[in-house]
Amino acid sequence: MHRLVRNIRFSVNPFGSDESQGFNSYAGKPYGHGLSFFFELAVGLAGQSQTDTGFVLNVSDIDKIVRDHAVPLFVGRIQNSLANRIDMSLVQISALLKDTREVLKDKFPAAMLIELSLKLNPYRKIAFDCEDMNMVYFSEKFDFSAMHKLWNDKFSKEENFRLFGKCANPSGHGHNYILEVTVKSPSEQDIRIGDFEQVIDSRFISLVDHKNLNADVPEFSEKNPTIENLAVFAWERLVDKFASEKLHSVTVWESDRTFCTYYG
Repeated sequence: MHRLVRNIRFSVNPFGSDESQGFNSYAGKPYGHGLSFFFELAVGLAGQSQTDTGFVLNVSDIDKIVRDHAVPLFVGRIQNSLANRIDMSLVQISALLKDTREVLKDKFPAAMLIELSLKLNPYRKIAFDCEDMNMVYFSEKFDFSAMHKLWNDKFSKEENFRLFGKCANPSGHGHNYILEVTVKSPSEQDIRIGDFEQVIDSRFISLVDHKNLNADVPEFSEKNPTIENLAVFAWERLVDKFASEKLHSVTVWESDRTFCTYYG
């Protein structure tokens, strides 16, 4: 069984009925002339690859299905909300994704729709496991800068440099880290983003941002501040600290090539 994910980008013009598609699906199709709302909808499918093509599904077919059936749903809902001054809260967006699942679930031949996620901006997304549309997953990214040195006093100097390489530099070195926190909650329950952000800022970011992790964070006085250990530390600082949401996962990137996710 394969899991195939296709990101479909599109823009919605909330002020008019211009439905011009454009020609660049990488940037968004429909393109949304002028000021418009940009979305990236990730569609996850499960199925076997076909012997004759090697595809689970041709991604061009996925694009067409989503643009024919899901995008009009977004256009109508958003334009109606603005015209009638209806707040598009996270609860309303969750309802929109549930309706999207209903219109798409039987449209993919020989594959099963298993997940939907919607980027609300480049650093924030809302997602559903299509097997349980009663729970919504909300994720947001944060950045922090810190320095660390990876070293174990139990090892010789030579062994430390062999194991940790540049990260064993006696003067330390820095990273511009990214933290992504995902919580889950019932889909009919609104998530207060400001409160969510405040918990993460006060309970984790303020402790590590612009710090020497080895010297300034007591938890790392005798433990290497690797991304693995940072993810666990963030989890321990955040678990059970949200008003009503449940912590699902914590991901820490130290570069665009290296990251670790911890699920508790």
